[in-house]
Amino acid sequence: MSEKKAWLAHYPEAIDTNVNIPNKPLGQILQETASTYPANNALSFYGKKITYGQLHSLAFAFTSALQQNQVQKGDRVAIMLPNCPQYVISYYGILISGGIVTQVNPMSVERELEYILKDSDAETIVVLDALYSRVKSVQERTNLKNIIVVSLQGSVQDFKPDRTFDRFLAEGNGKILPIEFEPEHDVAVLQYTGGTTGRSKGAMLTHRNILANVIQCHEFFKDDLKFGQEKCLTVIPLFHVFGMTSCMNLSIYIGAESIMLPRFDLEEVLNTIKNEQPTTFPGVPTMYVAITSHPHAEQYGINSIKTCNSGSAPMPVELLRSFERKTGSKILEGYGLSEASPTTHCNPPFAERKPGSVGIGVPSTEYKIVDVATGTTEVPVGELGEVIIKGPQIMKGYWNMPEETANTLRDGWLYTGDIARVDEDGYLYIVDRKKDLIIASGYNIYPRDIEEVLYEHPSVQEAVCIGVPDPYRGEDVKAVVVLKAGKSATEQEIIQYCKQNMAAYKVPHIVEFRDQLPKTGVGKILRRALREESLKN
Repeated sequence: MSEKKAWLAHYPEAIDTNVNIPNKPLGQILQETASTYPANNALSFYGKKITYGQLHSLAFAFTSALQQNQVQKGDRVAIMLPNCPQYVISYYGILISGGIVTQVNPMSVERELEYILKDSDAETIVVLDALYSRVKSVQERTNLKNIIVVSLQGSVQDFKPDRTFDRFLAEGNGKILPIEFEPEHDVAVLQYTGGTTGRSKGAMLTHRNILANVIQCHEFFKDDLKFGQEKCLTVIPLFHVFGMTSCMNLSIYIGAESIMLPRFDLEEVLNTIKNEQPTTFPGVPTMYVAITSHPHAEQYGINSIKTCNSGSAPMPVELLRSFERKTGSKILEGYGLSEASPTTHCNPPFAERKPGSVGIGVPSTEYKIVDVATGTTEVPVGELGEVIIKGPQIMKGYWNMPEETANTLRDGWLYTGDIARVDEDGYLYIVDRKKDLIIASGYNIYPRDIEEVLYEHPSVQEAVCIGVPDPYRGEDVKAVVVLKAGKSATEQEIIQYCKQNMAAYKVPHIVEFRDQLPKTGVGKILRRALREESLKN
């Protein structure tokens, strides 16, 4: 069975299934959009607007300042910022200079920050003033020379010998040295993975990788994404690969206005939707949970949003339906990885949408399901295995990790580590991570199967399942649950509900209630943290 042939049948003639990737560096898309739409708003940040003409000039000035400070092609320049205009200016300024953007999560603790700075050998970092002391505490153990400090309230101190962002921009001479690019080989971004197993790995995404994914996404959604007309609610962090591509780079490619928020605050998000009227909202399930749970969400004009792309974590089917019933918006769940720039699949806006599935491959993407044991034999339709992917968006490899690269990239295929199946139409269903598999009494149990049922319980707002050690079964299933405001349930009620809706071997024997679940900066539930807690207890 060829999944590629199956999903190709869903594409209308107007959409190219094999996109053309121009041989140009990623930074050039800003220059082209600024030339086409110089007066269009590029960024909106708490009422302040920056046009494409202004954004290009600022990025150009940042490039000039980098070059005046001896930043060469291939040098790594770190960004440790929340969503703000300085993020976009720095990102594109680094790209235009030929430098490599090194993404750093602003919530990284000293140990994590030190590891990324040492691993990447970055000599320059752009950092929020509130995080300055964190950077200084690890500086002497790294090769960091230049610290550029951003203040969002104008309260930054006169750090010496470090620079403020504005002072750094002024160090340019108004000129930039031309750079010779090889887009297929030159790395644009080091996208560090979460480090859920072992060391965090820097996925090397080339200029062509990221540009390809931007073009793939636009081709897939082009009926809903019009050049020069869209507004994107950008609350997904830009340091996360999903926000980087689906919000920042795709917006710049099509000349959209990016409405930036530095964090997800429900009231702020709803008021921003009401005041700014975005047309697209890339998000993660926890964001949609929060909006769905708000008693007056419908009153904030959320119907201005044509499409919500859901990514980064599985979207429970009941959550999808509840959100759409309440808001009138359409959620298209997709799938991707840091190693794929990130998007590989999405439910199509132009064909059948299958709740519970992550859809079909975006243009120029191949995928198949192979046996978990060897990774070499393609399994029949409907059977579970590891999904492997091939396409122009797949990374060059892991930075300074040849063994991990060889294990993950085999014969041109990216081995994702995700357990999945495809149906007869080529739609992909992600079941779970290989490492999240629970084995109890010899049965393979996939947490998502149980979580889907829990989300259907009328009192459950959020739920996650993990395996915990059990002397008899090997592992037992534990459910960690957050109840909806004003709702109640007991452990026995939850267990009984599960017994009525799933096979006996899947039923959780332990249910823990919490006020909230641990999450990453992008809102992804940290299953690993819960698992580690259980092992300590």
